Amino acid sequence: MDAFLKTVFIGQPKTIGEKHAENPMDREWRSGIFKEPVQRSVWLGKTNLQGDGQADLKHHGGPEKAVFAYPLEHYGYWNNEFPDAGLLPGGMGENFSIRHQTEEDVAIGDIYEIGDAVIQVSQPRQPCWKPARRFKIKNLALLLQNTGRTGWYYRVLKEGYVEAGQSFTLMERPYPYWTIEKCNTIIHKDKENMEEAMELSRCEALSANWQVTLSKRVLKKDMPDIRKRVYGPNE
Repeated sequence: MDAFLKTVFIGQPKTIGEKHAENPMDREWRSGIFKEPVQRSVWLGKTNLQGDGQADLKHHGGPEKAVFAYPLEHYGYWNNEFPDAGLLPGGMGENFSIRHQTEEDVAIGDIYEIGDAVIQVSQPRQPCWKPARRFKIKNLALLLQNTGRTGWYYRVLKEGYVEAGQSFTLMERPYPYWTIEKCNTIIHKDKENMEEAMELSRCEALSANWQVTLSKRVLKKDMPDIRKRVYGPNE
């Protein structure tokens, strides 16, 4: 069955929490993860959807992360794991909630037509501490990473209007081997596999940031501590 865009989500950054709360998970924080469904066509530009915004522009947004997509099907898994957490579509901060497509179905460099726009898969999402803070599940980023249920990003090759209900038409698949599932394995699990890390770093359609990161891993055997990313100020 063809993948289609179930819901489009956009939102502006907001600040919530208590500045001096005793529990780190209750303290003040700012994020663009809080998004609402849009019941109309939305302009998709080179860096984001019109009306959407990110709080941390160093790690989110921009041409290589113009759109964050997350499979709708994953929410069934997360709700089984955490039935009282209120994990609903849009909860991971995604812009595109996609039905009938997961990380094993999508590859780096895939080019899709959706509505009037043309988009290309650029990289997996590297989970950070913010979904964990939102749902009060301290290890959620680590679980997203370890299960491979990360979602992925698109860059925009052709700007245009998109709308919920539209199907994704695959136009080109230049790197079928480098599925998001495969990339997640190399990036997060099989970290000693330097040969494939180097091969992936040479994939021209992979985001430049990940090309550099993987090259450093091979050349310097650089294994950065992930704790700051996955737990951050939640500890």
